[in-house]
Amino acid sequence: MASIEDILAEATPRERTVKVCIRGDLAGRMEELQDQLAQTSTDWEPSGLHEVHPGRAIVEEMKALREQVKAAEVPFTLRYIGDKAYSDLMAAHPDKDDTQAFNSETFPRALIAASCVDPVMSEEQATQLFEKINEGEIKKLFDAAWDVHNSSEMVPFSLLASALLGLGGEN
Repeated sequence: MASIEDILAEATPRERTVKVCIRGDLAGRMEELQDQLAQTSTDWEPSGLHEVHPGRAIVEEMKALREQVKAAEVPFTLRYIGDKAYSDLMAAHPDKDDTQAFNSETFPRALIAASCVDPVMSEEQATQLFEKINEGEIKKLFDAAWDVHNSSEMVPFSLLASALLGLGGEN
């Protein structure tokens, strides 16, 4: 059996990396294109077999836009800050309602700033970031920060990984 010294020597804080799209304008454009495609598909009637569906050009633009969205995704790596630092951070952001563990307005940005190791950011910078990205992207960051501090589950092995290793058909 390993000694506590051996365990401590090998222990590392939990980390998680998430990609956040920092170009909200691209998401807006994608929504416009989806609406255009839906409208075109509803309205268009070909006058002959030689006609190309006008949605084809929209789909091509959507494909190019998807590549731009991927290029606009920035990785953020969040790391567990330790038991005492985490406890102190929660205590520094109490909610007015005693039944809540933390203030839902101030704690998320504080936790993200404290646990984000790449890129490193201050709480003020997290606040600035929150003014530019939408709630969905903020939620990705907070969920990752929350998970590195609270999740005890290992990420399940994916179906694809199982299939690629030849495990998909085993009982």
